[in-house]
Amino acid sequence: MSTQLHNSIAVELPHLEGFKVAIVVARWNSQVTESLLNGAINRLVEQGYSSDCVTVQRVPGTVELTFAAARMARSGNYDAVIMIGCVIRGGTPHFDYVCDSATQGCAMLNATGDVPIIFCVLTTDDEQQALDRAGGALCNKGTEAADAALEMALIARRYR
Repeated sequence: MSTQLHNSIAVELPHLEGFKVAIVVARWNSQVTESLLNGAINRLVEQGYSSDCVTVQRVPGTVELTFAAARMARSGNYDAVIMIGCVIRGGTPHFDYVCDSATQGCAMLNATGDVPIIFCVLTTDDEQQALDRAGGALCNKGTEAADAALEMALIARRYR
C-alpha cells in the first residue's frame, strides 16, 4: 500500500506475552533491506519487546525468502514471520518474475499455514523510491511490517 494512501485509523497494538518473530531478509539491495530490518526491530523495541524476541535469517535474494519463511514458520518457534526484500525494476522481465515469486510464495504460505507471514517486499521503479520507503521521505515500511506481525499474531493466537 502506498504510504500516501495509508489507512489513518489508529490501532492499538497488542502486547503478546512470549512473542517471537522471525525476520527473513534478502541480502540483494541490502542498503534498503537492512534499513527495513532495523525499522522492524526498532518498532518492536518501541512497543516494549526485547530485541531477543527477533530471529534474523538472511538469504541471497527475494526469491529465496519463501523457502526460509516456510521453514521458520513450520518450526513452531515463531508467532509470525516477516519477509523483507527489495526488487527494483530493470530493463528485463526479471523484475516481474521475482515479484511474482515472492508474492505468490507469501500468499501460499498464508493460505496453508498456521503462522502469519508478513510481506515487506518493496517493488519499486527505481532505487530512490525504495530508499524513500526504507526510512526516507515516506517512512519505513519495516515498522509497518512489525505492526502487522503483532496484529496477525494476535489473530493467530485467538483462533488456534
